[in-house]
Amino acid sequence: MNEEKAKIWIFRDYERCSGCRRCEIACSLKHEGRIWPEASRVRVFMLIPGLEIPHLCTQCPDYPCISACPFKALTVDEKTSAVLVDVDKCTGCGKCIDACPGKVPFIHPKMRYAVICDLCGGEPECVRVCMEAGYNALLKVPRFATQAYKVYARKPEDIVRDLALKVYGEEWGEWI
Repeated sequence: MNEEKAKIWIFRDYERCSGCRRCEIACSLKHEGRIWPEASRVRVFMLIPGLEIPHLCTQCPDYPCISACPFKALTVDEKTSAVLVDVDKCTGCGKCIDACPGKVPFIHPKMRYAVICDLCGGEPECVRVCMEAGYNALLKVPRFATQAYKVYARKPEDIVRDLALKVYGEEWGEWI
C-alpha cells in the first residue's frame, strides 16, 4: 500500500443522516471518557426540522487552521492527514476557528483548547457506529491529493440550505 492510500478522509452523505447522534456519543466516549456531545469532534446540527447534518473537519488541502495558529499548536498527522492539536501549546485564541471555511474547530467546553477531529488515529469511531447502525452517512474513504475536499468545509447553515433545497424544494424557505 503506498503512503497516499494510507491517508483517510470521512465522506459525509448528508441525506442519509438520521440525526441519531450516535457519532457524537461514540466520539465523546472515545476522547472524553463519557457521553458529552458538547465536546465531541463531530457535531450534529439541526437548523431545519428533519434535516440533521454531521459537521467535522474536512482536512482542507491547504490547512488554513494550521497556518493561522500563532502558537504552532496544530500539525498534520502524516499517517492519516488529520489535524492534531497540541493541548500544551494551544491557548484557545480561536484563530483556527476564524481561518476555517466551515468554522469547524471549537473551544473545548472545559479545558479551553481547540477541538478538531483527529480521525481516531485512522479508525474513526463516528464512522464505525454510523455504519453499524446502517445509516452510512459517514464513510471512511482513502484520501487522494487530487480530490476536492474543501467543498465540504462549509458552515452548517450553508450545507443545510443546499440540502433543504434538494430535499424540500423551492418552498423550503417558507418553513423557517
